[in-house]
Amino acid sequence: MTMQFGVHSEVGKLRRVMVHRPDLELRRLTPANHDELLFDDVLWVKRATEQHDVFASVLRDHDVDVLYLETLLAETLAQTDARTWVLDRAVTPFTMGPGMADEIRAYLDGVQPVTLADHLIGGLTKREAAAILRGRDALETGEADHGSLVVASMEPDDFVIRPLPNSYFMRDPSAWVYGGVVVNPMYWPARRLEALNLEAVYRFHPQFRDAGFAFWYSREQEGESFGRASSEGGDIMPIGNRTVAIGMSERTTGQMIERIALNLFAAGAADRVIAAGMTRDRAHMHLDTVFTFVDRDCVTLFPKVVDSITAWSVRPSDRPGELDVRRESSLLGAIQDALALPKLRVLATGGDTWQAQREQWDDGNNVVALEPGVVIAYERNESTNARLRNAGISVITVDGSELGRGRGGGHCMTCPILRDPA
Repeated sequence: MTMQFGVHSEVGKLRRVMVHRPDLELRRLTPANHDELLFDDVLWVKRATEQHDVFASVLRDHDVDVLYLETLLAETLAQTDARTWVLDRAVTPFTMGPGMADEIRAYLDGVQPVTLADHLIGGLTKREAAAILRGRDALETGEADHGSLVVASMEPDDFVIRPLPNSYFMRDPSAWVYGGVVVNPMYWPARRLEALNLEAVYRFHPQFRDAGFAFWYSREQEGESFGRASSEGGDIMPIGNRTVAIGMSERTTGQMIERIALNLFAAGAADRVIAAGMTRDRAHMHLDTVFTFVDRDCVTLFPKVVDSITAWSVRPSDRPGELDVRRESSLLGAIQDALALPKLRVLATGGDTWQAQREQWDDGNNVVALEPGVVIAYERNESTNARLRNAGISVITVDGSELGRGRGGGHCMTCPILRDPA
């Protein structure tokens, strides 16, 4: 039996969501590799997992169907065609080196689906590969290096398959927009296999493969590119009324916004894309780190960044393959107009200048709506949460002291796959 899919707003009743429970991939984050894997620090994984469990329980308490990535991926990989599809792309002479690709592929072809899912998310080290391929004395004898320059040049705990510690930020690898999904060509190499895992689920999982939704973009569909086009789901917001807001940020390029817009317009799925041109900064890598909806007519935002955004409205053109692009006076004005609102209520990050900067960094504006006027937020953002409550927003708080060290809140940690119109 297939499931229903479609995300028709940012604040309508949330029905079904995908998350990832932190696990092995975060235990492999160290002071030596955290920069390469896009973290500012290492996390206390046990506590992060406990906090994520509480977060997921709040979702379920509000009648949200919570799906877990690793479970879905393992169920997907139980299908022979899905396993072949993934490994054809993840384990090749170009990703592993010709000297070891065949042996790694043979091992991964034979493991249980759960084990394969663990490797695709949590990684595989040289030491583990050596034990698998050559026996447990291989590292001491040097046998594991035979025939592979890639393996010979590695330290024992270097990764043959890199872990994906950002996987708990489920918003980014894909984004559901109205009746379809964008599988994002992600900006950093450290995250690109996340999108491969999601595309495998969407194409092959028994509850997805025959559901009839559209792919607004995927590299499988459109082919690899030698350009620098990239997009990530934290920038992509189906705000309703046949409009999508997309941040043109550190991680999402204008080239990809045009590609997504053309595909949406060609299918008659949207009439307008609002592109929000942002400055590039780690503190606000995606639009949703400085701007999220909390009610049908209300947003929370960090003024220092949002006030400097240059916005354009992108609409279909009369000329095939082209777009009508017009500069807007402001992002907020464009959104108010697109949603036909008499007034868009704006709640700025709380506190004085210093507190507002701290709370933006701690994801004060990165809240996820369960329904209009009800959001989940990190408890540490006291001033912003107080400002939301004073405006009539119901704020459910969770401890994000460890989860938030990866630079993401409830909006970042959720991939909505079924949400009502607002």
